[in-house]
Amino acid sequence: MSSILPAVDTTTSALQAERTRLEVIATNLANAQNTRDVNGQVYRRKQVVFESMINTSGANTANGSAPTGAVRVAKIVDDPSPLQVVHMPGHPHADANGNVTLPNVNVTEEMVDMMTASRSYEANLQALQTSRQLFNSSLKITSGS
Repeated sequence: MSSILPAVDTTTSALQAERTRLEVIATNLANAQNTRDVNGQVYRRKQVVFESMINTSGANTANGSAPTGAVRVAKIVDDPSPLQVVHMPGHPHADANGNVTLPNVNVTEEMVDMMTASRSYEANLQALQTSRQLFNSSLKITSGS
């Protein structure tokens, strides 16, 4: 990933990371009430772990070029918080005491995370548009138009 504008690379990486985060949130919401996954286990909420990356290979303080940065998804991990136990006698997955173990997905928390990820995505889109406008303006200045 190397473009004329390092800001474009940085913003693009953030857009990709936030898209992954939104996909994981959607998966969590889709499985919020599933008592069994494909392996017969109770679904565990997934979380995205971001990692920042600094590229110093093009940096040169003599000519004023700074290190560039990016973000990427380092991994997607299971949320270790406890699963929910709800008393639901008669449910097909209830234990001998009538309790059903449900995923540790809090729909309200997921919705807040989705709003935050959406806002971050929108902010990065705006940054990308601004970079493009600045680049186009600099081309006009250089060409003398």
